[in-house]
Amino acid sequence: MGTASGEPAAQPPSSYHAAQSRGGKPTLERAAYEGKAKRVVSQPDGVAHIYYKDDATAFNGARHELFEGKGTLNSQITERLFEYLAGHGIPTHHLGRVDERTLAAKWVDIIPIEAVVRYKVAGTLAKRTGLDHLTECDPPIIEMYYKRDDLGDPLINDDHVRQLGLATPMELDWIRAMARQAADALRDLFLKAGIDLVDLKFEFGRTADGELVLADEISPDTCRFRDLATGEILDKDLFRFDEGDLLAGYRKLLAHLDRALAANVQS
Repeated sequence: MGTASGEPAAQPPSSYHAAQSRGGKPTLERAAYEGKAKRVVSQPDGVAHIYYKDDATAFNGARHELFEGKGTLNSQITERLFEYLAGHGIPTHHLGRVDERTLAAKWVDIIPIEAVVRYKVAGTLAKRTGLDHLTECDPPIIEMYYKRDDLGDPLINDDHVRQLGLATPMELDWIRAMARQAADALRDLFLKAGIDLVDLKFEFGRTADGELVLADEISPDTCRFRDLATGEILDKDLFRFDEGDLLAGYRKLLAHLDRALAANVQS
């Protein structure tokens, strides 16, 4: 998809984002992990502290810059969206806020599948199909990618998932259903904010007791957003393609989101 969450998939099984398990069983060894956009540190009682960094990367790390305050913005957006989804019946790893750029979450084994929900054509979908940019996808297209930076996060299907042993058929059905349910809830919310949610990436994990939950982050780093009134880009494409001020775009998205959430509470 090109909207990387900031964690490389090729990593030791002891890390927070080590989704591949030894012998097909989840491993939950506690370790600190430093990713491209986040730092994860284990805490007692199965909790992880996720620190959101100011780094922006693109094209599997080929581009890298620092934007002061980006980590705080992404943590705020992620926190609001996880809490919103929890209120709509979507189980998540989110537990609460630690400080201005650190969130607490359940420690999970990330399943190395990126579930991408596309409402409009963008990014690699346009390159692979020749469809015009922002062509509507009706119904939305759901794609699965193998979370492996060293392989370029390739597009995979159910047979690949089975062959690689990434998830059971039942787990994959659940991931696909939860991705669509969560994406639809977020799209409705952002439409109320005057924002078009073009596509987004989800990651899921297994908790220590085997529960499947939505994990990682939901932010302009992992989604594509467009202002419905102006067409303005409000996501990491601002950085990827030098389309404008990244921090200004993230701040504008957060402001729109807060207004939509406030209106949702009032209604």
